[in-house]
Amino acid sequence: MDIEIEKARDEFLLYTEKYNLNDKNIKRKQLHSLRVMKISEEISKRLKLSEEEIKLAMLIGLLHDIGRFKQYQTIGLGDVIDGFDHGDYGVEILKKDIRKYIQTDKYDEIIKKAIKNHNKYKIEEGLSEKELLFAKIIRDADKVDILYESIDIYFKGQEQNVNKSILSDNIYNEFKSENVIKRERGVNLEYINNIVSVIAFIYDIYFKTTFNILKEKNYINKIIDRYQFEDRKTREEVKNIRNIANNYIDMKINEKKDDQCK
Repeated sequence: MDIEIEKARDEFLLYTEKYNLNDKNIKRKQLHSLRVMKISEEISKRLKLSEEEIKLAMLIGLLHDIGRFKQYQTIGLGDVIDGFDHGDYGVEILKKDIRKYIQTDKYDEIIKKAIKNHNKYKIEEGLSEKELLFAKIIRDADKVDILYESIDIYFKGQEQNVNKSILSDNIYNEFKSENVIKRERGVNLEYINNIVSVIAFIYDIYFKTTFNILKEKNYINKIIDRYQFEDRKTREEVKNIRNIANNYIDMKINEKKDDQCK
């Protein structure tokens, strides 16, 4: 087999140990990467891919945020930094270091294009069928874990601030319109607006099997159940968001077509 995933995992851990793992954000990204590797495996197995393709998806999941570590230690957090894109930066790192993680070069373009596109608003045009498949797998796997993190990692210890926050009309209307909420550079979404923008990731899920995972894990309800909103209007709108999101997931699961949803 051309992909030795355990060796790649060991190499990734060596790479991340160069950074300050006592920094909760850097440690969180290390653990996120390991979980996304496993979620990519689960999605790929449910898609009935070959053993080699499953390993490839896992490798992409492991490496998808490799650009985050130097970013968090030397540049700053988030995706609002002008002129920096962690997907693009990850590709630049792998142009030099990819042989540390996989010996063959036959998957290089698939890996780099998947990582480049994993965090973009939309996947770029012109990818081959295989490149597109793995770009979609990593995007789904990444979103599943961000939804998982929203259950008890994001805003941990800040629940009262979330409870006091007010959902903006713009975010609410975008969600009801079944739109992914585009994050503008230089603009931080706070508290409930941030949470709803993450729940809106469901509108950018590709595979029916991913919707099944979200339903099985009950992520939407678990995210919302953390909070008791003080503002009546926000409370009612979040209740609607819960129903809209769960109904949308059910609709996608029950669609009479093959596993790929879009």
